[in-house]
Amino acid sequence: ETFGFRSGIIIFLKSLRKTLLKGGKVRSHSSDESRGSRSSLLRHLTSKIQATGPITVAEYMREVLTNPLMGYYVRNDMLGPDGDFITSPEISQIFGELIGVWIISEWIGAGRPKQLQLVELGPGKGSLAADILRVFTQLHSVIGDASVSLHLVEVSPVLSRIQAQELTRTCSHEVDNTDTPVYCSGETATGLPVSWYRRLEDVPAGFSIFLAHEFFDALPVHKFERTQKGWREVLVDIHPEKPEQLRFVLAPSPTLASSALVQADERRSHVEVCAEGGVLVQQLARRVAEHGGAALIADYGHDGTKTDTLRGFKGHRQHHVLADPGSADLTADVDFRYLRRMAGGGVACMGPLAQRAFLKNMGIDARMQVLLRNCTDASTRKQLINSYALLTDPAQMGERFNFFCLLHHGRLVQPQVLTGLKLEKRSPAQLPVAGFTELSYS
Repeated sequence: ETFGFRSGIIIFLKSLRKTLLKGGKVRSHSSDESRGSRSSLLRHLTSKIQATGPITVAEYMREVLTNPLMGYYVRNDMLGPDGDFITSPEISQIFGELIGVWIISEWIGAGRPKQLQLVELGPGKGSLAADILRVFTQLHSVIGDASVSLHLVEVSPVLSRIQAQELTRTCSHEVDNTDTPVYCSGETATGLPVSWYRRLEDVPAGFSIFLAHEFFDALPVHKFERTQKGWREVLVDIHPEKPEQLRFVLAPSPTLASSALVQADERRSHVEVCAEGGVLVQQLARRVAEHGGAALIADYGHDGTKTDTLRGFKGHRQHHVLADPGSADLTADVDFRYLRRMAGGGVACMGPLAQRAFLKNMGIDARMQVLLRNCTDASTRKQLINSYALLTDPAQMGERFNFFCLLHHGRLVQPQVLTGLKLEKRSPAQLPVAGFTELSYS
């Protein structure tokens, strides 16, 4: 078993080095446009406020983003150059390739289980999953006969159809029954099964690697301000002089959320708490602790230092959060200190680590040099260089974007020394956690 574990690591790193040191095609990009009026959503929000009073920022975000009929994510294809924002997988294929390397590294570090479920939360257009699966194909000799499956948690009908086109072509099968956990299924070109779910809890139990890339920042947050009378929650109300506009107000007295969600030792004057994110990370931690695996969270965020980060994006520009609800994406930086606290002691946490450091540890520089060396088209070379800068430049995504992971405690167990009368040997060295430490391919 010791030899098998060591040889598996060696084969993986050698295969990986060969993969990274050979040429590859640069993925082409496509985009879709989807526009529509949001006046009905504004009427829905004002009617609710008139009936029940000001609503929390969390409830406002939930309605604006995921309302079943009018929500931003439900009606729009918001990704890519023609959308409202571009994510790292849309910028460069290298990003997804290195995440694929991370997944296989963690699978080997866990002892090469016979089952590997890749679970992505909010998979966008499917670009990240597609790049990861391409790495799986290139390293099929390392994965061997392990049972690999892809599970996507997606609430947007528009995006799920785009994902199916990207990942399964015309092989997808859609189920109309909303009570069915799997509402869409198909197979990739290589025969790998793909399933779509609306909720994480519907994904089958088993050894899983969970990915949440730019997912937590879109979850609703409660906002609180410190006043002379104590913490007060920020609410959304109708502007008294402009009934077709919304405004922020402070709750006159403590709310259930302000009493329960703000920590007693909080020193900031303005706090955003993502209660849904806390519940979700608890679910991830429980599944990792019980069934093994890991969860990798990559997002804009901070380690409990920032205050007011809620913002809107429309057409790649900042957009007032309360203006024309449903027409723009809403996002708030992830508080990784809060996620770490909510994960509890059942799992080990690493990070947050800046994206620049993570990608360099994963070998982005070596991969970039290979792609440039094998690229003869001037415009494509320029695109590669610009995308590299966007991903790693501290002034762009390099320092603002962070990686954070949950691991099974057994993953970090130090090697034991076994002794006898005439024999002393060590158990196999633990494979470093890639990205959070530099991964050597030699």
